[in-house]
Amino acid sequence: MIRAHLLTQPDHCFETLYNRYVGKVYQQCLQMTKHSEQAEDFTHDIFLKAFTKLNAFQERSSFSTWLYSIAFNYCADQIRLSKRMNVTTITEGHEQSMADSKDNNVQEETLQLVKQALETLTIDEQTILRMKYEDGRTIDEIAHVYQIKPSAVKMRLKRSRDRIYRFCQQPNQC
Repeated sequence: MIRAHLLTQPDHCFETLYNRYVGKVYQQCLQMTKHSEQAEDFTHDIFLKAFTKLNAFQERSSFSTWLYSIAFNYCADQIRLSKRMNVTTITEGHEQSMADSKDNNVQEETLQLVKQALETLTIDEQTILRMKYEDGRTIDEIAHVYQIKPSAVKMRLKRSRDRIYRFCQQPNQC
């Protein structure tokens, strides 16, 4: 359905798909890269890649699942490549200061603790947790993206939650 419609009106349809999914693809890229500029670049690259591979979309899954799997694989590949090349960004190490209000300080401390807990996990573990709890994806969708069985996704989620729980049980943590 989507592919047939895209063949008849490619510009209008692709623009509609872009507008519908750009926010979620960007968020996925941002979660994986931790850099907004890099996430923007990756998002644009992913949509270009998706556009050139539309003929490969076989409608066996939803379009969003297909697009998110392209996004995940692209980001993971770029991250692996940058680790091999030891690339750093210009803005690395520069953080914006927040207001000194008490609420912001408590929120910042909580975010830092959550960030520390997540950093104890691998990128795959972090991504699976985010896909499930931030993006609201189903176990089956995650399984499709990773090309594993749903039971494996459930086990990975459980192990990741357990690792975070153990981290938070350590003195001076969560």
